[in-house]
Amino acid sequence: MQATGKVGLFGAAGAAGQSIGAALGAAGRDYRVVGRSREALQRTFGHDPHAEIVTWNPDDPASIRAAAAGLQTVIYLVGVPYDQFAQHPPLMEKTLAGVTAAGVERFILIGTVYPYGRAHGNPIREDHPREPHTFKGRMRLAQEKLVLAAHGQQGLETLVLRLPDFYGPGVERSLLHSVFVGAATGRRAQMLGPIDVPHEFIYLPDVGPVVERLTRMPEAYGRWWHLAGAGTITPREVAREAYALAGREPKLMVAGKGMLRVLGLFNPLMRELVEMNYLMTEPVVLDDSALAALIGPLRKTSYQEGIKRCFEAACNVVSERVN
Repeated sequence: MQATGKVGLFGAAGAAGQSIGAALGAAGRDYRVVGRSREALQRTFGHDPHAEIVTWNPDDPASIRAAAAGLQTVIYLVGVPYDQFAQHPPLMEKTLAGVTAAGVERFILIGTVYPYGRAHGNPIREDHPREPHTFKGRMRLAQEKLVLAAHGQQGLETLVLRLPDFYGPGVERSLLHSVFVGAATGRRAQMLGPIDVPHEFIYLPDVGPVVERLTRMPEAYGRWWHLAGAGTITPREVAREAYALAGREPKLMVAGKGMLRVLGLFNPLMRELVEMNYLMTEPVVLDDSALAALIGPLRKTSYQEGIKRCFEAACNVVSERVN
């Protein structure tokens, strides 16, 4: 496997950035974390001597180029507000121009299942048609088309790593986060329904080591790959297991599509969730056998172990607040 130069995580402050940063640090590799807020980056990565903290303005070409200077690989994790997905393609266009100007050699986009639209039968492989029927899916598809079109241009190699919905200790933007907090506190958890359809979730700490490997594998570039979770589980089963760890019966408030529509009259975020609710009724489940054939066995934390660790993390937060 080829030795590689410095890696930069663009949009590093989120949970996926933490997972990838941890894997790079564990491998003894220096890396750069790039974001708008130095304070957020310092809070997340300040303890790691391998991490270099850099701020940027992703709307400013000179700032993008400066953030990418001296990097061999850029991993793109930049998020936008859920009601502003139209920003994804222009942000990507600017970023690709900046990293190319800086002489970056490899570019990895951490992607989603949104560009596929509805699954034609699960689990799906990478050859599944990309036919998004939602606005968010079309914006994500436009974003990754830019990434893949840049492969082979001006010395840049690109790939997309597609993930399902994620969860992990302290990961607040997970669909399951409220369950772990509810189990730890004895309160009611708020969930998106329906909650009895098998769904795929990836345990986020499992992602970092795979991405670290991909930065060292030139043969992986020029296409997209799937990284799947540890099978499927219903959200209700997650809640049942989490509350059982606390010796409690689950207390749940479930918002289905109808309730989301009503709540959306008052809350813009809820309004945005209506469009993507098809993923709760018709989940997309990924087949990652191609990636396993490329890099070898993929470590998958079981749901039982993942739920336990998330519950323990939520208990620790509650304990810290009390003390």
